[in-house]
Amino acid sequence: MAGASNVDKSSSKALKIFVGYDPREDLAFEVCRHSIMKRSSVPVEVIPIKQSELRREGLYWRERGPTESTEFSFTRFLTPYLAKYSGWAMFVDCDFLYLSDIKELMELAEEKYAVMCVKHDYAPTAATKMDGAVQTVYPRKNWSSMVLYNCGHEKNRVLTPELVSGETGAYLHRFMWLEDGEIGGVPVGWNFLVGHNRAAETEPKALHFTTGGPWFEAWKDCDFADLWVEEMEDYKRSVGGGTL
Repeated sequence: MAGASNVDKSSSKALKIFVGYDPREDLAFEVCRHSIMKRSSVPVEVIPIKQSELRREGLYWRERGPTESTEFSFTRFLTPYLAKYSGWAMFVDCDFLYLSDIKELMELAEEKYAVMCVKHDYAPTAATKMDGAVQTVYPRKNWSSMVLYNCGHEKNRVLTPELVSGETGAYLHRFMWLEDGEIGGVPVGWNFLVGHNRAAETEPKALHFTTGGPWFEAWKDCDFADLWVEEMEDYKRSVGGGTL
């Protein structure tokens, strides 16, 4: 897609990367942020989306439903609003570990799309995920877990606090405010589902511990746990905390 990107590589303006935050997964967030910033050759600003802060600011007020396994199940869709409907921004769940430079992903950005993501065809087999949270199955499962938002696209202006606080999960997670042709795809490796995708078939560029990661005791021996633990130890050293 040479020449297709609208990201100015010479610009010093930082790419805003919004990461879903849940207090139960604080360490996962810190490791995710560390893995992005350590490998990025372009300026990035990594921002946690904290539900408590959004509620305090009057930007989110829906009651938590029984299918919401994290505090960012719906707040993620405020990304274009939080980016002031300008330029490109990214949302990613906190249970990601980046193995590649985010610049490579942003070079795939195409102005004609409102959003871009990995278009998984994924049906989880386990009934629970993470720390016992119920696993829900729906069309376009995991598409919304890592999204490049063309925040200035006119269609994304519907993603207001009012809509995100009031619309159904189906409407939001299936990108129903968009036509199919306004949703672009990126390679599977950028949202590599641990336990589902296979490294022999797809080079992982960002590992997604979607059913649970090694920060939970029950998942400490999951696939790629060693890479996450190495990154965690590197993060701890970077902040002067040593290793666990």
